[in-house]
Parts: sequence; structure tokens; C-alpha cells
Amino acid sequence: MKRFQYLLFCFLFFAAPARASSETEKLLKELEDCILNKDQYLVQKQERINDLVGKLQQAGDNKNRVMEICERLFTEYKSFIYDSAFKYVIKINDLADESGNPYFINRARIKMGFSFLSSGLFKESLDIFDNLKPSLADTALRKEYYSIFARTYFDLADYDNDDHFAREYRRMGNLYLDSAIHILDDHTPEYWSAIGLKKMKSGDLEGSADAFNYLLSKYSLSDHEMAIATSSLGYVYSQLGRTNEAIDMLIKAAIADIKSSTKETVALRNLAVHLYNKGDVDRAYRYIKIAFDDATFYNARHRKIEIGAVLPIIEGERISTIERQKKQLMQYSVLLTLLSVLIIVFALIIYKQLKELKEVKRKLQETNNDLRLMNESLLETNKIKEKYIGYFFKVNSIYIEKIEEFQKAVHRKIVSRQFDDLDDLIKNSYFKKERENLYINFDKIFLKIFPHFVDEFNALFREEDRIILREDELLNTDLRIFALMRLGISDNEQIAKFLNYSVNTIYTYKTKIKNKSIVPRNEFEDRIMAIKAL
Repeated sequence: MKRFQYLLFCFLFFAAPARASSETEKLLKELEDCILNKDQYLVQKQERINDLVGKLQQAGDNKNRVMEICERLFTEYKSFIYDSAFKYVIKINDLADESGNPYFINRARIKMGFSFLSSGLFKESLDIFDNLKPSLADTALRKEYYSIFARTYFDLADYDNDDHFAREYRRMGNLYLDSAIHILDDHTPEYWSAIGLKKMKSGDLEGSADAFNYLLSKYSLSDHEMAIATSSLGYVYSQLGRTNEAIDMLIKAAIADIKSSTKETVALRNLAVHLYNKGDVDRAYRYIKIAFDDATFYNARHRKIEIGAVLPIIEGERISTIERQKKQLMQYSVLLTLLSVLIIVFALIIYKQLKELKEVKRKLQETNNDLRLMNESLLETNKIKEKYIGYFFKVNSIYIEKIEEFQKAVHRKIVSRQFDDLDDLIKNSYFKKERENLYINFDKIFLKIFPHFVDEFNALFREEDRIILREDELLNTDLRIFALMRLGISDNEQIAKFLNYSVNTIYTYKTKIKNKSIVPRNEFEDRIMAIKAL
């Protein structure tokens, strides 16, 4: 733990941001891709676990088979989820106790000790190992026993952070590690991993680096084994001051951890510290948060405490960086504001002139549009006036002549005191026929100006509601009401007088027609006014 804190603080005030090598950038890109796809690796992990759970359910009462599958499930969970790993290690120990076989019991206890160690329960782990009798176990079991016992003391030394006790814990760890090395085959990856760890804990950092590099170059390792080896080598390089190489190794370790869905890990945390010291605060903050989430997911108490010592520092620096950026942004904003003021001063005159020109252009455009619309309206109005003025001059002349003749006839009857004949003359008046002629003449003139009026009017209705005229009709009352409106006569009283109806009748006609239309009522009259004249 003390070495870890030294790693964190040694460059706190002196380290300067440095540009990562192209190889480091390539590795960081690969790590970012792995982080994006970490859920896929978790799915693969869960599929393996689900398959084993299914096999466990099928094992029934076959205790040897149950123990075998529980051990495989423990292996999947031991660096993934502590609670699940502990559940299966309890099951393994119960089965071992039932068997009474010392080998099974020792093997089960070793797994329980590893489970306690991974969760930070060091006392419980030491108690388990102190009560074991490795002499009864075979070579493979003794190798596992010594290796895990040694790691327990080493992790306890890092966690304890006390010179007196940590030195004793490292001494005990080295003793058990020596015992493991003594029985390990020197042609195996386990042997070189143990040698690298032994030299690291003994202070022979160059020798440790050589051992781990030999391990990585000579043996094909699983993702989990690769993560342990590269993470250890990254720590060694850190202690040797070979920072760039340390970062590369820790990136590789973090990638391997993600691919193996290992949650009980230190690589990403140590990588975050190095990136922080390099000035890459944003990335360091993201990585330390992921490391904390992983430790919480696994429920590794000591890892959460270690990360908790780093997270506030990185987060604080991130906040400070944001504040500095805000201050710089403020300074730039002030400078830009001053420059903007100068630009605005020079641009105001031009802008004002352009604005005036634009306003003049807009007004001219509006005036032109208004004139165009007015000309179109005047042209249409002139057409209507030309037709109807000539028509009404002619009609009025004829009606005046007929009224004069009717007046003379009435006068003659009165003078002659032919009152009975006068009554017959009035009763047999032909004014009704003249009104019909008036409508016929109105229809002819209107349809000359608006020849498509009937078709466009009917287009506003469904087919079954359209007006069908008789052969002797040009317009009917419905059409005449809206023909008069198209000519600009919108007052119901005027329309009623012309058509010889009451105002209420005209209103009823209009309402009935609008209700049948396929266009909204409030748009109907606008559509009538939009019908064009020739």
C-alpha cells in the first residue's frame, strides 16, 4: 500500500504532461475499444456460467460430479463476483467435509482462503491456511497452498502500510513463495511468475523484469495469466522509473482483465495514476471510475479502499482543470470581446447602410407586390365593370322605356275613367317576366367573365352534392348567391333585394351550401373569391 501511495504522489507536483508514443496511443485505442465492448465479454462469461449451472442441475446426487462443477463455477466467479464465488466455495467445503477425504478438504480450504484473500479478508484467509496440513496434499496442491499463502502476506503488507509489520509480512510471504518455487517445475509459466514475484518483493527489480519478460516471451498465457504478468511488469517498470514502458504494460493488463471479465484487479487503477501524472486527467478519471465500479461489483473491500485513496485526488485535479479551463476561457472571452467590439465598431456603419438598403429593397418589393396584386384586381374589376356597366345601361334604357309606356297606359285609363281596365292592367303586369329576363341576362354576362365558375364551384363539394343545372338554366339561385359574392356583393340584404328573397332566406341558402362543402366553413368564401376571371 505504501509503495502504491508513493507511486501516486511521487510525481504529483513535478510530473509534466507528455505525449504518449505511437505504440501507447495504439494500445490506448485498443483499450478504449475493449471498454466499449466490455458488455460482450460479460455476456460470454455469463453464458459459460449459465452452462455450468445447467450441468450442475443435471448432476443430481452425483457428489463427485457436483463438486467438480462447483469448482469450475468457483473458478469462473473467483475474480468476478465475490458473493457468488463464496457461495460455491462453501458448497465445495461442505461436500469435502462430507467425503472425509483429506485431499478434498485441503483443496476446498485453499479455495476458501483464496476467496477471503480476494475480498480483503486477510485474517480469515490466514486462519484458513494456518489450520491446513499441506504435507498431506500432493505436489500440485502444495504449490497452490504456498503460492496463495505467500500472496496473502504480500497483499496484507501492501494494505497494512506500516514499516514494522509490512516488513514482517513480506518476509513471511517470501518464505512461503520460496517453498512454492522449490517444488515448481522451472519449465512452467507458474515457476517464472513466482520467480518474478520473488525478485520484485526482494527488491531485485531488474531481475523481476527479466523473469516476467521471459514468461511473456516463452509461454502462451490465458487472458487472466497475461493480465497478472503484464500488471506485475508494469509495477516493476514504475519502480524503475521506466514510465512509458510501465504504461504500455498496464494497458495490456487492463485489456486482458476486460477480456477475461476480471473484476478483482489493479491494472486499470495503476494505469489511471500514471495517466494522471502524465496530465491526461480526463482519461485517468474515467479509468479510475471504471476500476472503482469493478471493485464494487466484485465486493473487494481492500481494492475499494485503495481506489478511494486515489479517486478524490484525480477527481479534484479534474475539477481544478475544468476551473482552469473556465478561467482561460474567460480570458479568451474578454480578449475576443474586445476584438469583437472593434470589429463591431468598424462594421456598424456598413451594417447600418446595408440595413437601410435592405429595408429600401424590402419596401420596394412590398410595393411591387402590392402594385401587382392591385393591378390584377383592377384588371379583373375593369373587366367586370366593362361588361356590367354596358349591360346595365342597356337594360336600364329598356326598362325606362317600358316604365314610360306603362305610365302612359295607366294615365290614359285614369283620364278615361276606365278603372276596371286599369285594375286588369296592373294585375297583368309583366314585371315578373322582366325579373326572369334580368336573371338570364345577369347569368350570361357573369359566365362570360367567369366561364369556369360552375365547375370550380362544384369542385368544392362531393360528387353527390354538386349542382346539376337543367338544360334551360345557366345559373340557379344557389349559384347566383355566390356569383354576386364573387362580384364583391357580400351584404345579405343587397343579395336578397336582387334575388327578391328575404335576408333570412339568403342566410339559410348560404349556410346549407357551406355545410355540404368539403372545405372548412371559414375557408369557403375565400375559395369562391379565388375563382379567376378570364
